[in-house]
Amino acid sequence: MSQARSLVVFGASETAELADYYFTLDQGRSAAAFVLDDEFAGTSSAFGRPVVARSELREAFPPSSTDFFAAIAYRDMNAIRRDRVRWAREAGYGLASYVSPRACVFPNAQIGEHCFILENNVVQPFVQIRDNAMLWSGNHIGHHSVIGEDVFLASHVVVSGNCTVGAGSFLGVNATIRDGVTLGERTLVGAGALVLRDTQDEAVLAGAGTRVASTRSSEIPVI
Repeated sequence: MSQARSLVVFGASETAELADYYFTLDQGRSAAAFVLDDEFAGTSSAFGRPVVARSELREAFPPSSTDFFAAIAYRDMNAIRRDRVRWAREAGYGLASYVSPRACVFPNAQIGEHCFILENNVVQPFVQIRDNAMLWSGNHIGHHSVIGEDVFLASHVVVSGNCTVGAGSFLGVNATIRDGVTLGERTLVGAGALVLRDTQDEAVLAGAGTRVASTRSSEIPVI
């Protein structure tokens, strides 16, 4: 999108503050305003910028000259972010994307609209990242893989080659997907989980987690 256009960011959380920071740092585009649903728009400002109720956005920032970014993470399996993006698209707003210059994205990788790809991601050749995907820091997306719409990848996820991550899925920190695996839509992969086979829609794969020992840390001798 043209940098001459205004940018509005939906949300007023830490995610919105981070999005504003990244857009400002690397695209020179600070949020002109933060947008909230009407029932949450009681405050007049956030992070030193005005807050606009969604019902008043078209008048304050016309779609013809404004781009929209929904700074919403994975709540409700990405459905809230998906719905706000659909609303903005139907209202005629441009959809902003951010791809960090500190990410390694190969030239023939395809990246859709309204994506947020942070530093140290590796996106290998022939990868497709579809609309409204969020990739936090330090993930590996292997060759020929497809990341579906409305997906959220937390940090240090490994998606091996020729994988498909279904729309609306969430992959937690340090999750690993074996090569050739297809995850169904809205799959939830817990932190540290290892996925070795395909899943159906709405599958939940919990990471094992580390059990807390009965021994106290003060009882461990220093080596």
